[in-house]
Amino acid sequence: MNGCCNDDDVAFDGTSVAYRNALIAVIVINAGMFAVEAVAGFSAMSQALKADALDFLGDSVTYTLSLWAVSKSPAIRARAALFKGVSLGVMGIAVIGMTVYRVIIQGQPDGETMGLIGGIALLANVVSALILLRFRNGDANVRSVWLCTRNDAIGNVAVICAAVLVVWASSPWPDLVVAAAMGALFFQSSIGIVKQARAELAQLNQSSA
Repeated sequence: MNGCCNDDDVAFDGTSVAYRNALIAVIVINAGMFAVEAVAGFSAMSQALKADALDFLGDSVTYTLSLWAVSKSPAIRARAALFKGVSLGVMGIAVIGMTVYRVIIQGQPDGETMGLIGGIALLANVVSALILLRFRNGDANVRSVWLCTRNDAIGNVAVICAAVLVVWASSPWPDLVVAAAMGALFFQSSIGIVKQARAELAQLNQSSA
């Protein structure tokens, strides 16, 4: 099918109307959820929700960059993916740093709000993942979009689990642990995206030599 990619079509570069429409849909979803989670994160004093809101914001920006890059040359797409990978790593470090700060100045988060917003965010990311599922393989620019969406869904499940533990244990620590874990996941994905993008750039340089 035109615009699809599968395990045998890892070179898919996103240049299809279907993929562009999918990106536009998930950009709208992520931008909306950033606004919702940012407000809820500060209201509930939850580091996990704030980290997830930051992830939604980052995804909105990087998906927009991906949408711009799909019509460009392979070198530009690889450099766009490299930029997104580095940005994801910076975001991971920022989340971990904010979590360390929160450990020093602890406060009890609102577990009920965490659970409710985490559930809404999970639904949004499941919808996004289903939209992008058939485009999960491809060049670094395409794959980075899938990894961001996958991270979101994992993070939402973790936020919901943390909310349950916060209420059960009457402690902020589950929220802080989940926020730190999300930061580590962002950083891990960053390494994978950067490696693939650099490999693609190296291959392009060899081909043009």
